[in-house]
Amino acid sequence: MKGAAAVGNELSLTIANRLEQLEGVAAQIDAFCAVHRISSDIAYALNLALDEVLTNVISYAYAGSAEHEIEVRLRRRPGLVVAEVEDDGRAFNPLDVPPPDLDAPIEDRPIGGLGLHIVRAMMDRVEYRRQAGHNVLTLTKQTV
Repeated sequence: MKGAAAVGNELSLTIANRLEQLEGVAAQIDAFCAVHRISSDIAYALNLALDEVLTNVISYAYAGSAEHEIEVRLRRRPGLVVAEVEDDGRAFNPLDVPPPDLDAPIEDRPIGGLGLHIVRAMMDRVEYRRQAGHNVLTLTKQTV
């Protein structure tokens, strides 16, 4: 992990686009949730959703092997927690990906898409915007 800062109700992490960085992110999220008395169920949902999002960014957002920085921010608000992931990878709106047809036979389903389905299911709101050449994905989870 390149950097971490917790100030009041906010946590900011900077990681490199390498999968081995994810373990440190999970530890920071767990610590943030513990300090802010966010239940273990919600901490689990945040970790699962962020692991999926960050894995996708690291695996697919960049061409080549150059190092890039990915920003992860958590904010505690009354009744909810907001996570934001910002990267400078190629533009990709995960909300444009249609939900998988879970009723279709497994052999007829396309590969991929289940992770984004899990993110949508675990979070109460998922929003995307492209801003100044960056993807910004915001995940909101109610805590009450």
